[in-house]
Amino acid sequence: MSALESRGPEETRRLGEALGRAAEAGDVILLSGELGAGKTVFVQGIARGLGFEGPVSSKSFVLLGEYAGRLTLYHADLYRLDSPDEVEDLALEEISGEGVLVVEWPERGDTVLPGERLTLRLEVTGPDTRRITATATGARALALAEALGG
Repeated sequence: MSALESRGPEETRRLGEALGRAAEAGDVILLSGELGAGKTVFVQGIARGLGFEGPVSSKSFVLLGEYAGRLTLYHADLYRLDSPDEVEDLALEEISGEGVLVVEWPERGDTVLPGERLTLRLEVTGPDTRRITATATGARALALAEALGG
């Protein structure tokens, strides 16, 4: 486990962008943290790193968004789900095999999400600052963590 510090939203985006550039098909990235911690900002960076040029927004009302770049980014937000069964019904692992799956609020369905993953915990440490703690499970996740500098 390693931790990085972000001094603002643009730095958080840049960290996400580095991860997006390193991402390969089938990679799974889980983002946890309280509301306003910067999870969606981080996803915007991942999308940019994958070559997607358009806007990326919170998926709180739409459970899954797709963004086409050099790989498709599948952005899931599980905030409104209540149980792992509801998450399992989304079949996230199956639909994301050819792209990169990024999941916000993974604790809502942790037991049914892919086992090999990079988990990032974003913590608010000040008005604009964040601590990002990375936990890698599996070889690909470890390579992604190294792309972050962790």
